[in-house]
Amino acid sequence: MKKKTQILLIHGGTTFKNQKDYRRFLKTRPVSIEKRMRWSEGYLDSRLGRDFEIIRPAMPLKENARYADWKVHFERFFPFLRNDLILIGTSLGGIFLAKYLSENKFLQKILSVYLICPPFDDTLPEENLVGGFKLKHDLSLIEKNAKNLSLLFSRDDNVVPVSHATKYAAKFKKANIIIYASKNGHFKVPEFPEIVKMIRNDAKYLSP
Repeated sequence: MKKKTQILLIHGGTTFKNQKDYRRFLKTRPVSIEKRMRWSEGYLDSRLGRDFEIIRPAMPLKENARYADWKVHFERFFPFLRNDLILIGTSLGGIFLAKYLSENKFLQKILSVYLICPPFDDTLPEENLVGGFKLKHDLSLIEKNAKNLSLLFSRDDNVVPVSHATKYAAKFKKANIIIYASKNGHFKVPEFPEIVKMIRNDAKYLSP
């Protein structure tokens, strides 16, 4: 029996310059007991779980993230990954994948990479991008690692401005840059049918 195509999804996170800023964030951020409805969780499972194996590593200290820690944890999953892998990174997870794939030759064959609202640099209106996530100047290895590369942004995103899409576009030759009119800001939507369609289209071209 043919094994399912794997999707590895790296969630978002936050970074802080120091512990004082981090503790201030913990004391002032909004909290809720309501169940969070995000496209990357139950919706993705319901639409793709039958045909795809969805892997979601819980990255270390996501609310005070460090690239070096994420890199170690990410690489622990490599023995479980197969060729024709689909990678998805959202927000901080997007720049994590951009940095990793621009600095390392990936062992497995990657079918597609989706970077969803990834910051490009530390020019965010309300957050600091620190913790070792800074991109190097040359990102060309990403396109060598991935057969298909797509970057998705929303014009009403108040966390990662759409101007970051232009910065990424200048670095790539063949990347597919998609800018939506609205995805409820920072892609805080319960459903995301567009990415489901794109992923299913990717899989059509795999050998049976």
